[in-house]
Amino acid sequence: MTVEDENVGPSSLEIQQSGQAKAPMKVVIVVAAIAAGVQFGWALQLSLLTPYVQLLGVPHTWAAFVWLCGPISGLLVQPIAGYYSDNCTSRFGRRRPFIAGGAILVAIAVFLIGFAADIGVASGDPTGKAPKPRATAVFVVGFWILDVANNTLQGPCRALLADLSGGEARRMSTSNALFSFFMAVGNVLGYAAGSYTHLYKILPFSKTEACDVYCANLKVCFMIAIAILLIITILALVFVRETPQEAAEPDPAKKGQIPVFGELFGALKELPRPMWIVMLVTAFNWVAWFPFLLFDTDWMGREVYGGKVGEGTLYDQGVRAGALGLMINSVVLGFASLGVQFLAKGYVGVKKIWGGANFILAIGMALTVIVTKAAQNSRHYGPDGALQPPESGVKIGALAVFAFLGIPLSVTFSIPFAMASIFSSDSGSGQGLSLGLLNLAIVVPQMFVSVLSGPWDALFGGGNLPAFVVGAVSAAVSGVLALTMLPSPPADAMENQGLTAGGPH
Repeated sequence: MTVEDENVGPSSLEIQQSGQAKAPMKVVIVVAAIAAGVQFGWALQLSLLTPYVQLLGVPHTWAAFVWLCGPISGLLVQPIAGYYSDNCTSRFGRRRPFIAGGAILVAIAVFLIGFAADIGVASGDPTGKAPKPRATAVFVVGFWILDVANNTLQGPCRALLADLSGGEARRMSTSNALFSFFMAVGNVLGYAAGSYTHLYKILPFSKTEACDVYCANLKVCFMIAIAILLIITILALVFVRETPQEAAEPDPAKKGQIPVFGELFGALKELPRPMWIVMLVTAFNWVAWFPFLLFDTDWMGREVYGGKVGEGTLYDQGVRAGALGLMINSVVLGFASLGVQFLAKGYVGVKKIWGGANFILAIGMALTVIVTKAAQNSRHYGPDGALQPPESGVKIGALAVFAFLGIPLSVTFSIPFAMASIFSSDSGSGQGLSLGLLNLAIVVPQMFVSVLSGPWDALFGGGNLPAFVVGAVSAAVSGVLALTMLPSPPADAMENQGLTAGGPH
């Protein structure tokens, strides 16, 4: 069955409104800017927290298990928040209470993460390099709260942008483009902050007996993140005026049930075949991405720089270099996103763009092996026998990998969501719940990688390369599936999403 057989009607492009009028563009910009505050915190998570949790005493093999909270909370929290924000009847509006609640939870989580080491030592943890079980427990609790908060915040925020578009598909496309732009801004700011080694001097009290320079820098980064997020969120909540939604009559047949899961699974049962293929391609795509997102800075510190966690300064130097690489990645991501829009406007079909991007991702993941071998073969030592930082050519090569991967990342953040919006139209779900459908294809692979990547790496010696190799293979599989199985959506539908389905006409 091809996409032409599917009934892709106007419902795929309409916004569930509930009487919400189209907002001025300045209001849309302020709401979209929330993405910068959220992504600032995400950037810090991706660049600094895997090394940080190892400094608390969690072995590299098990560090990935800590990241299970992200996909689990995404699997459960985002659909729930999306569904109930679709149906919220608060006098403050149906999206704003969730956005405010998510921002408050982020503040609590950031405090727990940033002060985990201090709380741990104050409650009996040893100082120095010894494992810190109490600090680890506080960190894990804060980390889970942070992921729950971010998922509570992002889904309703995207749905609010849809509401503020007044049902106009082009305004919706512009709103999503602005949201992606501010995500890139937040990434650049977060990675820049993470790569700066003297940030703790802004708040000298952040460095304590329990919290060394690395920990203090992380603490200050999160303080900045929460300040940015709260300021932008407060401005957005002040400027936005939502039309309250009238309460619907309860369905007696659903008494005692959790309706979000019933509707989510019901939508899954009714998904058209093209949407299942989109989800399959997305799943393999995220099996490829997640090992790198988990261990990119750890790879720089461990494999490229040759450092060891808690020993000397090489590992920390590598982590900071990795944060710089992620900042470069975000800059390329921003420019590449514009390139994707240009290519999709009648020059290259979206199937070819998505498939080609996955092959680029496979090449990028394979390049990590080449850079690692080059670093290992060029190790040199100082007069005192201490291992020195890698040669400039190796550093440039590693940073080039980060930059190169910004190209396929721009496709991952755009085309799958546009195609899912069209192919899931027959599910009949609201704006918030619709985001949960594609999210399933993202978080389930992340759970798979979180559980297996640590033991898999340990099986081959404890480094990051085995998981990266699996990522390269998965990316190649995703590319083949995109080119051979993915249907081409109707051109008019993709144009209304800000993209184009076919080649030149």
